[in-house]
Amino acid sequence: MSSALDEDTRQSIARGRETAGAMLRSAQKDMQKVFIVFLVGFLGTFYALRLYVWDFFKGITEAKMNSLTAESVEIIAQTPFDVILLQAKIGLVVGVIFAIPPFLYFSRDALRSRGLWPSSPIPVWKLVVLLTAMVVLFVLGVAYGYLVFFPFTFAFLANNAISAGFAPTYSIVKWAQFIFLLTISFGFATQLPLVMTALSYTEIVPYETFRDKWRHAIAGIFLAGALFTPPDPFTQVLWATPVIALYGFSLYLARIVTTARRGSDRLDLPRTLRTRWNLLAGVAVLGGAIVYVFFTYGGVPAANGLLASVGSDYRAAVPDETLLYAYVAAAGLLGAVLAAMYVVYVDIVALARSATPGTVGDPADIDLGELDASGVRAAPPEAFAKLEENEALRLSSEAMQEGDKEKARAILDRFDAAEAERDEDEDESGDDVVDRTERATGTFLSELTEGEKDEDDVGGYYDEVVFVLDSITSKSFRIAIVFAITLASVFGWLYTGGIGDVFDQFLSQLPAQVTPDENITVVALHPMEALIFEVKFSTLIAVLVTLPVVAYYAWPALRERNIVRHRRRAVFGWAGALTAGLLGGFALGYGYVAPTIISFLVADAVQSNMIIAYRITNFFWLIFFTTAGIGLLADIPVLMLLLNTTGISYRTMRSRWREVTVGILAFAALFTPADIMTMFLVTIPLMVAYGVGLGVLFVITLGGRRNLAPPRTADV
Repeated sequence: MSSALDEDTRQSIARGRETAGAMLRSAQKDMQKVFIVFLVGFLGTFYALRLYVWDFFKGITEAKMNSLTAESVEIIAQTPFDVILLQAKIGLVVGVIFAIPPFLYFSRDALRSRGLWPSSPIPVWKLVVLLTAMVVLFVLGVAYGYLVFFPFTFAFLANNAISAGFAPTYSIVKWAQFIFLLTISFGFATQLPLVMTALSYTEIVPYETFRDKWRHAIAGIFLAGALFTPPDPFTQVLWATPVIALYGFSLYLARIVTTARRGSDRLDLPRTLRTRWNLLAGVAVLGGAIVYVFFTYGGVPAANGLLASVGSDYRAAVPDETLLYAYVAAAGLLGAVLAAMYVVYVDIVALARSATPGTVGDPADIDLGELDASGVRAAPPEAFAKLEENEALRLSSEAMQEGDKEKARAILDRFDAAEAERDEDEDESGDDVVDRTERATGTFLSELTEGEKDEDDVGGYYDEVVFVLDSITSKSFRIAIVFAITLASVFGWLYTGGIGDVFDQFLSQLPAQVTPDENITVVALHPMEALIFEVKFSTLIAVLVTLPVVAYYAWPALRERNIVRHRRRAVFGWAGALTAGLLGGFALGYGYVAPTIISFLVADAVQSNMIIAYRITNFFWLIFFTTAGIGLLADIPVLMLLLNTTGISYRTMRSRWREVTVGILAFAALFTPADIMTMFLVTIPLMVAYGVGLGVLFVITLGGRRNLAPPRTADV
């Protein structure tokens, strides 16, 4: 594995291992305390799940469902150990999360020695504010998930399954893991303000990086949403929108702390709030008054009328007197917090402007003479980047004259560090020139010797692939349009009931003794199972439809490289032959193979009066493999014959069976259920079909002595 990693990656992994080992050694004597915190989190979560959480989760799941949908949703345990093992797993994860903060605290010496811990002590009140903010933000993220995201998402997923004729019978393991994973993702996503603020304040990641890379951040947020949420745009936007808003709010906070950190004057937060107490109190009273007026003077009926006008079934209720006063207090507190943030931001910007006229928070313009020793050590590197040696000596002498030896030492140390960094950068720039020269020379020599490469060399195949891909780059938009239209069409058909029509039509082909309406049901054990199958199946069909288009546009490049010999119109013949093989195999599988196999599989269960409940994924992949799969198997020998007519010899196909096997395994891993047995059940028939194709070619080509393609003409 190490050979597959570059030098920087190996060094990063080594540093990570070294840091982890140092943290464990540093916290070794306090690991009992860390374990106690872990145990509290584990046991508390275990018994909370047992006593309260399952009913709460069920209520959240059915919150936005109508009565018929809610009655159809069932939560089941597949094995006797599902519930207790699930409680233990979730308890372990929560216990680890609880144990991380004390572990980091007890390993602070190791982190400090590596520059990963604040160099100056943090006041207790700041730690209290930080921890309180972490808890509040986590609770807000979880509240958004339980009050908004989960109710709408579960209603959407359950209605999708029911409309297709399936029972939303969720496995308690898959259902709870789905909720728990998204709960953790929402809770951690709301920590963005704290994480970005801390990284900007400590200059580990400068504020400018977060500001300039906002496009990458939004792309990463949507990518995370694609991983954590169902594969439909509505729920992905529902997940990503508040996170993007949090990113913007985090940028605001990061700018505040960065400006305060880099400014020459320090922010006195208590003094700032005391001098603006009237503004804070006024905004708090205004916020509470707005909420009070809303609930007591017709705001609730107006809001319900607006919801009804847009087709929403949700209705707000007028709170009782106690709850009303709680809402008023919460609104007043929120108004005061927002006002405090505003006055702090205004004061910080004003201080920075007064310290450096014409600029706001430019780290290179910090007056080092006004800082104390801790301020000099904490100053950003830009303050020393352009500092001359004479200036550094002058500042150090002034500090010595004032009796501040520590500050004088700090100035010289920071100047020496900046000087060493400048020297290192110059050396690296010189090395880059040498590296570029070597790379240019190597490229020139490789071009001279390229013609001497063996035909089977990996580099030669790579060049061929790159040439073909470059030839279809100009047509990539058309190819993408064909793929997207096919994907959207198939997914839309399946989503709007097509999958249920396929299910009913297929059951009608089974023998009467199986009595499918009474014995066979299809269930969704995971909330996203139906959608995931629809996406995978749609993607597979889109790939099959797009392949002839890709071949059509790549054909001239393939012909130029003597990979194929026919003209481009041969693509239509290929497509016709492969389609005929696919349809013929599909008809055979749909009419005879699939009913026979499924009847055989369920016969014993039917005779024993058992209830047969198949998972959506397993049952429909079984249908696909025993119908369209037969057509794909028939296409393999046909495709091999067509390839032989283009110049790919029988001996080449026989010698490349290992590469073909790897490709088939990769295909099975992407487009089949995620288990080893199914992968091999798909791979083995495909390899058998490949062997049949080799046998047919062996007979037709007389053992490879007479290929179907005309002999190649000599290249001029």
